[in-house]
Amino acid sequence: MELKVKALSPKLGKEIPFPAYATPGSAGMDLRACIDAPVTIPAGERGLIPTGLAIALPGPEWVALVYARSGLAIKHGLAPANCVGVIDSDYRGEIVVGLLNSSGEAYTIEPGERVAQLVIMPVTQARITVTDTLDETERGEGGFGSTGRR
Repeated sequence: MELKVKALSPKLGKEIPFPAYATPGSAGMDLRACIDAPVTIPAGERGLIPTGLAIALPGPEWVALVYARSGLAIKHGLAPANCVGVIDSDYRGEIVVGLLNSSGEAYTIEPGERVAQLVIMPVTQARITVTDTLDETERGEGGFGSTGRR
């Protein structure tokens, strides 16, 4: 699978590395802050961090997902504000990471800092069938926590 990456900033490939897998077993590639100066996200607030890049997935059978970096999320309370960012196969604009600072302290993002992970996944588009009935299951209509044991 080929992922085309377009630099929208002259910093990419020079001051800021392009996304790449850190190890052969890595599922995600780091996205970095493509900013000219540090950006501070106050406690409890959100901030938009540009990455300076756009991508082209090879077709509608692929999606790019933007996930938190565990170090930022666990140590500093910074994670994508929408939990997981979805980049559709036909989007060609800049990838911008919306981060929520859920900690009690402001956090400053430095230029080039790793702010999120980009994971490429296959997609299956469902064929929708409207019906008046659904098949029965053991769980039925049991909601949140209904499958746990007491």
